[in-house]
Amino acid sequence: MSGDVPTPGSDGPRVSPDLDGLIATATAWRDQDPDDETRDELDRLLARAGSDDSDAVLDLADRFAGRLEFGTAGLRGALGSGSNRMNRVLVAQAAAGFAAFLLGRESHPSIVIGYDGRKNSGVFARDTAEIMAAAGVSATILPRALPTPVLAFAVRHLDVSAGVMVTASHNPAQDNGYKVYLGGVDAGSQIVSPVDGEIAAEIEKAAQAPVTRLARSDDYREAGDDLVMEYVRRTAAVAGTAATGRQPRVVYTAMHGVGWEVARRVFATAGFAEPIPVSEQSAPDPAFPTVAFPNPEEPGAMDLSFATADRVEADLVIANDPDADRLAVAIPVDGGWRRLSGNEVGSLLGWRAAEHARRDDRDGTLAASIVSSPALREVARVHGLDYVDTLTGFKWVSRVGGLLYGYEEALGYLVDPDVVRDKDGISAAVDLLALATELHTAGSSLAEHLVAFDERFGAYASSQISIRVDDLATITALTDGLRRRPPATIGSHRVDRVDDFRDGFGAFPAGDILRYWLTDGSRVIVRPSGTEPKLKVYTDASSPGGAAGAREQRPRRPWPTSTRACGPCWPDGRGGDRPDDGRDPGGATCASGVSDVRAVAARPGAPAGLSRATSAASRSARPGRSGSG
Repeated sequence: MSGDVPTPGSDGPRVSPDLDGLIATATAWRDQDPDDETRDELDRLLARAGSDDSDAVLDLADRFAGRLEFGTAGLRGALGSGSNRMNRVLVAQAAAGFAAFLLGRESHPSIVIGYDGRKNSGVFARDTAEIMAAAGVSATILPRALPTPVLAFAVRHLDVSAGVMVTASHNPAQDNGYKVYLGGVDAGSQIVSPVDGEIAAEIEKAAQAPVTRLARSDDYREAGDDLVMEYVRRTAAVAGTAATGRQPRVVYTAMHGVGWEVARRVFATAGFAEPIPVSEQSAPDPAFPTVAFPNPEEPGAMDLSFATADRVEADLVIANDPDADRLAVAIPVDGGWRRLSGNEVGSLLGWRAAEHARRDDRDGTLAASIVSSPALREVARVHGLDYVDTLTGFKWVSRVGGLLYGYEEALGYLVDPDVVRDKDGISAAVDLLALATELHTAGSSLAEHLVAFDERFGAYASSQISIRVDDLATITALTDGLRRRPPATIGSHRVDRVDDFRDGFGAFPAGDILRYWLTDGSRVIVRPSGTEPKLKVYTDASSPGGAAGAREQRPRRPWPTSTRACGPCWPDGRGGDRPDDGRDPGGATCASGVSDVRAVAARPGAPAGLSRATSAASRSARPGRSGSG
């Protein structure tokens, strides 16, 4: 049997690999697979491919179209058989490669391994522990499915060389992932380049031999609940004495993840009344049956939370994503509920951190990713604190020297960097509850506190659109097109200057990022997602003058995340639909990069596929592979 294998998604054949080679590769993979389910999956595909089933051949070609790439976010992808999927063979290779990397750095390395409630997370964690132990790495596994922040805490608390968290965070149900941390001089942060490349090289070496040859050992330790309790104690301390005040009525959802067990213990230890859980979503369920996508940013994901909040007449809704490293917050408005943007929550918590630093006479630094709102910089300036912009991802935010607080707009907050060096949705929830309780006691609310923020620091508006593509090469074509034909204006405002990160910019390493500064002070950033097939466009604008009410003439309605609303800064981070004619009804200066990205696509000579990609943006509500963005 021989012949050419068509490229998945293409209309024609490609020369290599031939079908015989593909069959041989798939067969060798099947023969080393310890998992009955994925081995049987491959058996069925091989049988169909041997009967000239073109769909099966295409499926096989996709499953073995290279390896799932190991990067700074570790591994993440769909579960299934093949080198381009998450499965026990791929995880075993990753564990063996990571063990070799650690043994090359230290004579007696150690590791702690955690896992969430997704399908096969516990299996992947135990495979990792067995392979690490046999390789000579002292391994500890957490006692059960637990939030990612508990694992990040354990890396520092146990003073180990490294950590692995098996999770796909808020990705769709069919995905899983493998997230890596380093201790020692890295202080429990996620890996950054060039370490990811060094680990990937060791994984490639490990993959040269069948995983059936890898030694395994059950000589690893299972951590006790005392470790979890120490995380609970340290995290509850974030609240201080706030819980003694008049508490708001709170609804909490774990989004079918692992957050509820630990979060409720933290809240109780801090002195807060137990939030009212969304019962349908409290227990871990890898199928995520009540949501289309288990991401609180997605339309409809918090509908059950809002229904519960209406029923119990709540004052506040808080949500963790499935591995509890992110926090979403919603407040009542106009008879409904409005989810605050990550920039809104991030700015309020940053203001709180700055006030605490002033109270305690502490110096330090506030930090946010470059795509987050400029508001935190102003908070730092007013309070006499340092401020640092970082590249996206908490692998960068957590490494800022003297860090007091850091956040990024994708619902990630680091409020207690002495305890955890990663975003932590549970400690952020405690800090937010403490703030909400203090406001409630004083007869105020988060809504009023947002107005107070605007009065103190200026009004800030943010918006984001994601352009989903089928071929990652299209993203490069999009950004190359913007470089060849840079827009002179964006929206109704002229471009003042462009920061191109392609060869590095200032202290930042090289990256495919374009940052446009407009003459009115607004900002537009274009960058590829680091973990999913999307081009992202971020717009930010501000208005420092006048009263807050005059600066903000935006309706406080739930913010739709559909990308159909792409008018100038509308919808923005404060919520509300834009008018269908695209006019900007807001009082703040606005700017939009979206329409102009599309304008570049429409120009003569635009990159192939650019117009199709941008026009498809309005249909890009489906989240795909997602990590730090």
